[in-house]
Amino acid sequence: MGNKAISPVGDDWDTLRETLLTPEERAETDIKIALLGEIINARQSSGLTQKELEAASGVKQPVIARLERGSTDPQLSTLIKVLAPLGKTLAIVPLDREIHRPTP
Repeated sequence: MGNKAISPVGDDWDTLRETLLTPEERAETDIKIALLGEIINARQSSGLTQKELEAASGVKQPVIARLERGSTDPQLSTLIKVLAPLGKTLAIVPLDREIHRPTP
């Protein structure tokens, strides 16, 4: 008998994800995860708190917190405002380009 934990959602997230989401939904989810990871990593790497990012971007701290949690679908203008003080911007790339997920 192994030490593998039993998950209430099945063997693993990838299997569940393949079952529940369409390819389009999976692609959208991957992009959102990559974007949120970039924002969080850039803010933390810059040594900024959410409150300091608020002062630099003009986007209220609770909005930044919801954005980082993934519990909101922000407007494009909000993303651009948050990214600018972090030295980042958005780019349009071909769909076949690999999406790089941030490492935890």
